[in-house]
Amino acid sequence: MSDDMDLPTLFSASGPLARAFEGYRVRTEQIEMAQAIQEAIREASTVVLEAGTGVGKTAAYLVPALLEGGKVIVSTGTKALQDQLFHRDLPAVRDALAVPIKVALLKGRSNYLCWHHLERTNQDATLLGSKQEVRDLSLINRFIHLTPTGDKAECNQVPEHASIWSRVTSTRENCLGSECKHYTDCFVIKARREAQDADVVVVNHHLFFADLMLREEGVPELLPNAQTIVFDEAHQLPDTATLFFGDSISTAQLLDLLRDTLATGQSQARDAANWNDVLAPLDRCTRDLRLCFGLQMQRLSHAQLGADHPLHAAIGQLKEALMHVREVLDGQADRSPDLAQLHRRSDSLMQRLCAWGAPERANEPELCWVDVGTHGVQLHRTPISVADVFKRQRLGLGEVETALDEEPDEDDVEGALARNAELDELPWQDDDKQGETNPTTQAEAGSDADDEQEDLQALMAGAYDEPTASTRPASVPSHKADGDEPGAVPKPPRRAWIFTSATLAVRQDFSHFTHALGLEDAHCQSWSSPYDYGEQAMLYVPQQMPAPSDPGHTDAVVDAALPLIRANRGRAFVLCTSLRAVAKAAERLKKLFAESGDPFPVLQQGDAPRPTLLEDFRRAGNAVLVGSHSFWEGIDVKGDALTLVVIDKLPFAPPDDPVMAKRLELLAQQGGNPFMEHQVPQAIIALKQGAGRLIRSETDRGVLMICDTRLIDKHYGRRIWQSLPPMKRTRVENEVVAFLETL
Repeated sequence: MSDDMDLPTLFSASGPLARAFEGYRVRTEQIEMAQAIQEAIREASTVVLEAGTGVGKTAAYLVPALLEGGKVIVSTGTKALQDQLFHRDLPAVRDALAVPIKVALLKGRSNYLCWHHLERTNQDATLLGSKQEVRDLSLINRFIHLTPTGDKAECNQVPEHASIWSRVTSTRENCLGSECKHYTDCFVIKARREAQDADVVVVNHHLFFADLMLREEGVPELLPNAQTIVFDEAHQLPDTATLFFGDSISTAQLLDLLRDTLATGQSQARDAANWNDVLAPLDRCTRDLRLCFGLQMQRLSHAQLGADHPLHAAIGQLKEALMHVREVLDGQADRSPDLAQLHRRSDSLMQRLCAWGAPERANEPELCWVDVGTHGVQLHRTPISVADVFKRQRLGLGEVETALDEEPDEDDVEGALARNAELDELPWQDDDKQGETNPTTQAEAGSDADDEQEDLQALMAGAYDEPTASTRPASVPSHKADGDEPGAVPKPPRRAWIFTSATLAVRQDFSHFTHALGLEDAHCQSWSSPYDYGEQAMLYVPQQMPAPSDPGHTDAVVDAALPLIRANRGRAFVLCTSLRAVAKAAERLKKLFAESGDPFPVLQQGDAPRPTLLEDFRRAGNAVLVGSHSFWEGIDVKGDALTLVVIDKLPFAPPDDPVMAKRLELLAQQGGNPFMEHQVPQAIIALKQGAGRLIRSETDRGVLMICDTRLIDKHYGRRIWQSLPPMKRTRVENEVVAFLETL
């Protein structure tokens, strides 16, 4: 790089970025972050970088990544951020720097239309479940001949979550691969080939982890060719990795197998068997799994079930029924690619079913647990820690044996990880006692903790409407060093690994994040937001609030927030830690506004897709939006449209969650403090995300109201509020009202 193209010059007031972006501001923090990333790229090292809101981390990593050359993979937290980066941020920086690079957007298989499954759906249109599906199918039939990419996000006329999409897209399980007659026109193959040829590829975290094991037909993996890998919104990685390296089998997957086998068997092998009779036992056994738990929605570890739980017998009967279907399909597999694929699906499901409840693998702590929702049962085998596996992958010391050729469906992933609250939500624990007592103790039926667990199950149940991709636990053989005998596997090229987010550290301490991913060798650094929080924002904790576990807490939150909402003329987010609280708060706000004649529209999560709610919120100018985790991060509402953010409780994860409980148990056995070393840091990172919705520019002003007195009363509360931006603090309502009235 020439002297006139060094980073300070590029980011200067007279540089190309300033000329390209309206309202550009020189930020020392951004330049320093870009320099740290440039050094990491040149040294092929690992860095963990926290950049507060307003630092401009996107340009800080894009500029050095584009200028230093080599293949770059940028992984984002969600598909929405992925689209924003590819369509807006990346082209803008590329054009400003005038660098001749080729970029590509790569999503998981379920995002692309499948010619084969669309053809099958058209042939079996009588099986469609509603008139809406028929209308949507007609729109998709027109769209597929107009789109060059097949990306369903481009089909604006059909909602993203429409049920028809599961019928016209493929999964790892039902893709025919090279045996498909449409293989040469496959949108997935085209997208991956373009990504292989590109200089910069934009993926999301779920697809990135899938690519670690990608063995596509004739398409090389992306990862071995990359010199720079950037994770934006990196705080999501530990949860994503945990899900990815686990195993799961759900009743929804089994019912999908039944549906597809019946349709294919009757159309392609009608003479082979009475398919209704063949499938009836499996259908009955699959549905019997749900009956093992009555009406209760719950999450239980294998140990909690007990030896006499009816689930064990039900699984035994399910294995026998599935084995029979597999044997019938085995005898017909050579008749068509569809039947062969169904046989492979049944075999894969059988392997996962047999693995559930089996003894843990040596040196790999795992947990078998069951998730029961209104729409089904899901059996999980989850690694307790992914640090070792991910570390081996990152350092290039091994190669995973098994393959995964798609990302898990994002709705399923975010349901399990609480990343997409439009359909799936992981409510946080609010019971202070449970956070500070024995983490292995589970909440009993009917307890306050179960109220939020019911929210969890009701929402997570929606994740089972479509099959979820899952992987087999990684097996990592060691590579031989250079100079060993012929046939030794060559070491992969050295890479720079960049992990960045606005929320990674707890008071400059990154250990919670680095330990989770095995990043002990990483250089960690943070930059505070350049915004003047002391002048722009106020933190308010109301007095005399009931305990978070009190049944009247949500009503008290609304009552305490009401004077602020009126003084602010609406323009507020009310962020809750459970969907039960969302419904209760929205209902009470509507009632109070109607009684008093207040002109503030109440927008409730679930009434419309998140983008629609946000657009309605901005357009109204005086609305109150009530939402849960879906609105805690990834939301950018600048200006006067949002000047008040109300958070009902500190977002503690539930310790009675089986995976969480096991992690806390292991941490305690190692002599650690589970609450302070794990639960509090997680709550801080989540709270920082929620607080980050308030101030989005140098001119934004507003109030952050946290209705949880543990922030003041508990010994750990100081650690939490000190991790928030340095806002003015008060507990006096009149001071807050006076501040809001000036906005």
